[in-house]
Amino acid sequence: MSHWAEVDDNGLVLRVVVCDNNDPAGDEGESLLKNLVGGNWVKASINTSAGVHYGPDGNPDGGQQVGYNFPGVGYLWDGTGFCVPQPYPSWVLDKTRYVWKAPIPLPVKGKEYMWNEDTKSWDEPNSSETVK
Repeated sequence: MSHWAEVDDNGLVLRVVVCDNNDPAGDEGESLLKNLVGGNWVKASINTSAGVHYGPDGNPDGGQQVGYNFPGVGYLWDGTGFCVPQPYPSWVLDKTRYVWKAPIPLPVKGKEYMWNEDTKSWDEPNSSETVK
């Protein structure tokens, strides 16, 4: 099976579908989708996340990643990769993995923080402390 995302002219993912790899046209269903429903279709891989291809066991397997991330409705496509919409205006897209990064790293891994866009810092929930 192959996965395809329909994207609009702005790169917004409208839907994701599965097609039969044994499509007579030999393009894993792209022609079928275009002929039956129209639209612009981009190949996706359910086994790809943050630019890494994962095997059935959930571990990286060295396979070819497709589109950096498996898309969902509302994701964005820029002609190279899929990503979720930008979570905060100050965050930037890491184009090596197609994930959004805060302007400063998370202070302590394993602890819970919330991003504060007003102060551009990480806050501990239920605390008046801001970590910069």
